[in-house]
Amino acid sequence: MPSEPAESGLTAPYSVEFPFTRTVGPTLGVFFGGLREARLFGARTDRGTVLCPPLEIDPETARPTGELVPLPDVGTVIGWTGVPSREGDELGPGHFAWALVRIDGTEGAFFHAVDVGGELDRITPGLRVRVRWRAEREGSIRDIVCFEPLEES
Repeated sequence: MPSEPAESGLTAPYSVEFPFTRTVGPTLGVFFGGLREARLFGARTDRGTVLCPPLEIDPETARPTGELVPLPDVGTVIGWTGVPSREGDELGPGHFAWALVRIDGTEGAFFHAVDVGGELDRITPGLRVRVRWRAEREGSIRDIVCFEPLEES
């Protein structure tokens, strides 16, 4: 006889982390320094594209990237998934999304939180968003609190 489905659904704890330490080098050093100043930078490839987040090596050609390019702090959601709020979430209370955000003028995408004020029906691929910067920054990816929808004009 089949068992009854669970009413609470499946849950799992999550933590986004990179459990290692390394020197950042000139490309990522500029990127993280920019975050401290509430600025985004990308790395230009020899194909003429700009990668953001910047990479030291172009994943298309395996050649080193070059010039670091200042970028706007706005972009477009290209994919997302809703996340129910939990006690202690910085964006709570209310649901938010983990999303891939392509910064204007770049290829690649950030994986970061998008705060839609708990209204997940507001987020769709193509949603225009802007970085919400932390008031006190230290040169870390956490200097970006999240992305938030641009005000509709």
